[in-house]
Amino acid sequence: MKNKVSAKVPFMLAFSVGAVLFSAHAGGGFATGNQANTYYVGLGWMGPISAVIAMLLLCMTMREAVLMYNSRGLTNYKDLFKTLYHPLDKLYILFEIFFYIMVLMAVAAAISGAASALNQYFGLNYYIGIVAVGLLVLVLTIFGASVVRTATTYMGIAILITAITIYAVGTIQRGNLFDVLAADFQTTGFGNVPQAILNAFTYAGFQCVTLPTMIACGTPLTSKKGCSKAMWISFVMNTVALVLSIFMLLSWQSFYTSVEGGTTIPTLTSCTEMGMPWLTVVYGICLLLCLISTGVTTTFGFVARFEKLPMFRSIQAAPIRSAIVSAFIIVLSMTISLVGLTNIIKYGYGYCGYLAIAIVVIPFLTVGVYKNRKYLKEHPEYRGK
Repeated sequence: MKNKVSAKVPFMLAFSVGAVLFSAHAGGGFATGNQANTYYVGLGWMGPISAVIAMLLLCMTMREAVLMYNSRGLTNYKDLFKTLYHPLDKLYILFEIFFYIMVLMAVAAAISGAASALNQYFGLNYYIGIVAVGLLVLVLTIFGASVVRTATTYMGIAILITAITIYAVGTIQRGNLFDVLAADFQTTGFGNVPQAILNAFTYAGFQCVTLPTMIACGTPLTSKKGCSKAMWISFVMNTVALVLSIFMLLSWQSFYTSVEGGTTIPTLTSCTEMGMPWLTVVYGICLLLCLISTGVTTTFGFVARFEKLPMFRSIQAAPIRSAIVSAFIIVLSMTISLVGLTNIIKYGYGYCGYLAIAIVVIPFLTVGVYKNRKYLKEHPEYRGK
């Protein structure tokens, strides 16, 4: 049954939906600074511009997805992609492949990030840290997932506040941002433009792993104007946070690249040099909790999906079935995390991003736009007020 548009979308409703994409984007990968360093800092003065393009692509993609989902009264992301790809409905399996690989990479990145943080804070061997964090995630997934899910929102807010504080304070304290940007422009000119465009599409691509969450949370947006309003709000929030992180990292690049292992969690490496031990401690605690909670909640989502497969139906006891599936996923993620956080984000996220460009971003911004416009002409009640 299709929804009907009867009133203007309230600002707070649009804001709350836009904030979902913001919180999903600004997780552990964002807070470590590794994502921004991998995809944007190396571009120099083009880095912030590339980030703006990426957030624009992401929010435009989400707008078309949410509009298509709500206007047609769809109930799951499989139906959404069948609608997008029709008459080639079976191609929806491509998103399934992307989604599960990307989520597995996210668990591996969470374990790797937490192990890297333990290494920098306490000198704990990275590989021992992987085992310790993996076992902790396994235990929490089996026995404490509900508690972690409840606390995840608060931990996310805490890490976001501390990270943005570091970005603002670090940029101001360093005071060399404009000199760095000017020097890079004189050296590279417009030579990084092609790479900046590719990185923008790639970054937007792997962030599309949040699409199932967005369409579920965006169901109250029953008009094109409502979807646009929410996504423009999200665009501003995401762009400000991401660009601010790039500014700080550009300012401190000469420092954290000179420290052994400093590029793994460049935000932490830079923070330790800012002369505010309390901020470093708070950030470290929040980062570890955020990464572990990401690993637990993501693994739990995996378990809920895969424990229903026929191969596990012979196991009658639900806790045992969940434990076996959890252990399999976490061992696989721990194995991937052996390559290191930077490689996971550069290659794991990167190749998933390439796939998503072809199967999510470009289809929604071409075929999706066409189908939505055609549908709205036939059903003007969904244009909104």
